[in-house]
Amino acid sequence: MSPPKILVTRAVFPAVIARLEQHFEVESNQDDENWSRAQLIERLRDKDGAFTTGSERIDAAVLAACPSLKICANMAVGYNNFDIDAMTAAGVLATNAPGVLTETTADFGFALLMAAARRMAESEHYLRAGKWDKWRYDMFAGAEVHGSTLGILGMGRIGQGVARRGALGFGMKVVYHNRSRLDAALEAQCQATYVSKEELLMSADHVVLVLPYSHASHHAIGAAELALMKPTATLVNIARGGIVDDAALAAALRDKRIAAAGLDVFEGEPRVHPDLLSLPNVVLTPHIASATLPTRLAMANLAADNLIAFFSGKMPLTPLNAAQAAIK
Repeated sequence: MSPPKILVTRAVFPAVIARLEQHFEVESNQDDENWSRAQLIERLRDKDGAFTTGSERIDAAVLAACPSLKICANMAVGYNNFDIDAMTAAGVLATNAPGVLTETTADFGFALLMAAARRMAESEHYLRAGKWDKWRYDMFAGAEVHGSTLGILGMGRIGQGVARRGALGFGMKVVYHNRSRLDAALEAQCQATYVSKEELLMSADHVVLVLPYSHASHHAIGAAELALMKPTATLVNIARGGIVDDAALAAALRDKRIAAAGLDVFEGEPRVHPDLLSLPNVVLTPHIASATLPTRLAMANLAADNLIAFFSGKMPLTPLNAAQAAIK
């Protein structure tokens, strides 16, 4: 009996490819080509499973063209590249890679908060341009972090990690808003207080976005929400592009209606709204919040673990739709 056929859609660690090759017939994109939708379908058409990243859209049209597909394992905690309803209807299991990137991503979120609040990127550009010729009392004076109010939209594992860093490391008052309130023990552990979204936006000195992307959260931060924020406030997005209306944010930053922003994700990435690129008061990074080598390797191995478990007749470690899908 021939082994299942697996498509690895982007370049990953060679050691992970070697692991998969012990179990599967593997076609991999180690050249990391940007496949078109048609090219993805052509390569996926005869495959039993796929190792995906957030770049590959798996929807009803792809599934209809790939009837042998049984599982897609995302090397990411987010899965807005998956049409879960379509996958469930087609009996295709979806998995993601939560947990292993929590602390690394929370670290990076706090780094972006610090960089935006303390104007690090802006001041570095100034220095590199040879403009620094004297000290001045208000030169690149930014916002206070220690003892300020931290507002977190989305209080899953990563949001809780950001809260702990703020409360325990920086003595911040932490407020949060989430689809459902945390239990009392978790709130106490995070030293966080549940408030409405509007109260959070109005009271926070630093707002960090860690909510999952969905139709409901599209442009959760737009012109109206930005108008509620303090003119001295900062906004950090380590969640997903599309949660923020990037055009509205650029306008708010340009007009100094908020002080600064730190963005790791963007609408339509890898493209970035050109107005954001021209602004000095925004720190921009290319979707690297989970980018440490140990964490990225753990993410890749978890996706591989899910594929191996599934084709060994076991339940994958982190299924998204196992209860609903009539798995093939």
